[in-house]
Amino acid sequence: MPGSPQSRTGRPPVQRAAKRPAAPVPPHDNPVLRLHHRLRRAWDRPLTAYYLISGAGALITVLGLIMVYSASQITALQLSLPGSYFFRKQFLAALIGAGLLVAAMKMPVKLHRALAYPILAGAVCLMILVQVPGIGVAVNGNQNWIALGGSFQIQPSEFGKLALVLWGADLLARKQDKKLLTQWKHMLVPLVPAAFMLLGLIMIGGDMGTAIILTAILFGLLWLAGAPTRLFAGVLSVAVLLGFILIKTSPNRMARLNCLGATDPGPGDACWQAVHGIYALASGGLFGSGLGASVEKWGQLPEAHTDFIFAVTGEELGLAGTLSVLALFAALGYAGIRVAGRTEDPFVRYAAGGVTTWITAQAVINIGAVLGLLPIAGVPLPLFSYGGSALLPTMFAIGLLIAFARDEPGARAALALRQPRFGRKRGARGPVAKRSPRSWNTMRRRASKARSSGER
Repeated sequence: MPGSPQSRTGRPPVQRAAKRPAAPVPPHDNPVLRLHHRLRRAWDRPLTAYYLISGAGALITVLGLIMVYSASQITALQLSLPGSYFFRKQFLAALIGAGLLVAAMKMPVKLHRALAYPILAGAVCLMILVQVPGIGVAVNGNQNWIALGGSFQIQPSEFGKLALVLWGADLLARKQDKKLLTQWKHMLVPLVPAAFMLLGLIMIGGDMGTAIILTAILFGLLWLAGAPTRLFAGVLSVAVLLGFILIKTSPNRMARLNCLGATDPGPGDACWQAVHGIYALASGGLFGSGLGASVEKWGQLPEAHTDFIFAVTGEELGLAGTLSVLALFAALGYAGIRVAGRTEDPFVRYAAGGVTTWITAQAVINIGAVLGLLPIAGVPLPLFSYGGSALLPTMFAIGLLIAFARDEPGARAALALRQPRFGRKRGARGPVAKRSPRSWNTMRRRASKARSSGER
């Protein structure tokens, strides 16, 4: 072709390709990207929620036992009791709670749903018995306890939280199966009236802190059910109005509200507990004064082993200890949200969301009160504070979350692919039958093909 350059062979010369932009650095060549890649793979594994719930729940409970022993020694000695008195009671409750956790973890979902109505009926009956003279016991001005004999007491309102979660989840799941949740009356009735009945029984005894937790559970269930904004705002407005009336008509609650952000006990030491909780946290520093070396627990800080155990934790373990506790609760909350978001079973979604709302809201209210950011509501730190009545239903709820996390399709497949490291091979006879390298490699190849998330 005239005017066009020719090569020696008579063919047109090959055009050079345009300069391409530099390829991104592979994750294995950059240590930061490699670490991020590994963390993301580990975070996306199907058993992540299972490990987080099991590990965080166990660590919170064990650390709580240690802090109960440390924070309650002085109180026990002041009451002429052995120094380990409260710790032994809490340890016994933890053993019973561990049995409840394992039972809840092994139960099928159908049995959980079958237990919803009996647990609700039992909780209502016990909360009614609380108000019967001679049966109910008043503690710190609140008539919310039943004496079981000796030094053992039970607080039925703590079991009302579990009852509302299971019964509300079963109710909403059945209505969703019948496609009734698109109508506002089916979304509210009978869930809201039953919740208000429980709230009324609790408020008769004067325990507003537990009532706030039940209200949070109710809102969590309505939000998971897809309540429209107007309906949600309407129920919230009614709850806020009732709460305002209850606070305004109670001098004790008004005094607690006035102690928000207080740095001085004030006249009559009205803000004594709130201020000394801040003192305990402030004196802890970065790593604390050491386990057992708290000064505030020597009679200065009321309820050091129950509602304000987080303050003693900050004084003895410092900022590092308190941040560790916050991280464990954050991991537990994230895992619960993940379980509720990934399941296809409506009951599991509502129950997991209700339990997560319950534990997270209670932890936020307790820690917020200790930090002076919220009024003192008198609620314990879940799995951490002293109190068997609060520990038992909470550990059963943790067992629910573990059961739901194990029941996810990906988690179920990952658990099924697991093989014991020691013991006899399947189908082998004889006392010693080890797995051959060929069969182990074959299983690993099958596992790698079956799993897209990298679970091992």
